[in-house]
Amino acid sequence: MTEFLVHRFVKNYENTEDTQVRTSYGILSSVVGIFCNVFLFAAKFTIGLLLKSLAVTADAFNNLSDAASSVISFIGVKMASKPADEDHPFGHGRIEYISALIVSFLVVEVGLTFLKSSVGKLMNPEDIAFEWVPFLILVLSIGVKFWMGMFNRTLGKRINSKVMLATSTDSMGDVITTSATVVSILISQFTSVNVDAIAGIIVSGIVIWSGFSIAKDTLEPLIGQGVPRELYKQITDEVESFDGIVGTHDLIVHNYGPNHSMASIHAEVPNNVDIEVSHEIIDKIERDVSKKLNIFLVIHMDPVETRDKKVLEVKEKLNRVIKALDPKLSFHDFRVVNGDQQMNLIFDLVVPREYSQETADQILHQVMGLMKEMDHRYECVITMDKSYIAEE
Repeated sequence: MTEFLVHRFVKNYENTEDTQVRTSYGILSSVVGIFCNVFLFAAKFTIGLLLKSLAVTADAFNNLSDAASSVISFIGVKMASKPADEDHPFGHGRIEYISALIVSFLVVEVGLTFLKSSVGKLMNPEDIAFEWVPFLILVLSIGVKFWMGMFNRTLGKRINSKVMLATSTDSMGDVITTSATVVSILISQFTSVNVDAIAGIIVSGIVIWSGFSIAKDTLEPLIGQGVPRELYKQITDEVESFDGIVGTHDLIVHNYGPNHSMASIHAEVPNNVDIEVSHEIIDKIERDVSKKLNIFLVIHMDPVETRDKKVLEVKEKLNRVIKALDPKLSFHDFRVVNGDQQMNLIFDLVVPREYSQETADQILHQVMGLMKEMDHRYECVITMDKSYIAEE
């Protein structure tokens, strides 16, 4: 069914990097969510009125609130697809994250409501009455919600959509809560044990935790997160694959929404090559990598020494020193300035993010001291730096 809907309503569905295709996926997800939840609302509300059942009627309005979540997703996807304008030169992609954040709050609200109801039942136990019609409605609801959850998860992973994954979690939360109710009814029907309240408390805790997890995953790109290692390797490998590039460092990626990223990186070039030649290479890399990876790339050019044997020998000494202190350490922008009485070794030292300021200062003084022991003329001029790569 999922593939049928995708093939039927999403043009060029395989090109998930295209903004219009992503928008079509989002609209499909939202419309399906609205239709399914309105259908469940109508069915439960009608039967609730006929049976004069407050429980079934209340559950109907829960599905109506889920339809509201789909409406929020629809609005978020449409707004996120708006092109860049004068006030928002990087587009509106982050609105999708905000929509997912709102949905996560609704998930938490469902969990808290269920928790309150479960605690009330624990304090004032009630016998559970078994009736076939409401029971079958609950089973139907589980089936529909489970399909919706899998549908949104499949589409969300396909286009890397936070709001779809949040909607999927919302649906799966409903599956868990309703399933717990069904199991409690069956246990109470065939035994004298009433586990409804205890099961409700456990399930509500799971739903609340899921809501907070969605919120956390959604807030990370809004606040700013480290570069994923896979993306880091992908970008650096691409840049370093071009002739005329010695190495790279200081890669930073800014996320402005799914498929809307801007990156900056420092590329090292031989200092004996004409600057116009190196600049032409840099321009080509920016164009080619931006097109291939769908990332707006800006490259800063750093000239480095590649021929002077004395400079390269000192550089190798420094490399051995810092790797002996900690294999996680690295350095870049190394250059040597010779004087009459001393040699200034100027470089940036990259330390792990988990280092405290005290630990970083200790490392800095150790590097200075060890290099001084090798040659009393060495004077290290160090700029402390930290990596922007995400932790594993």
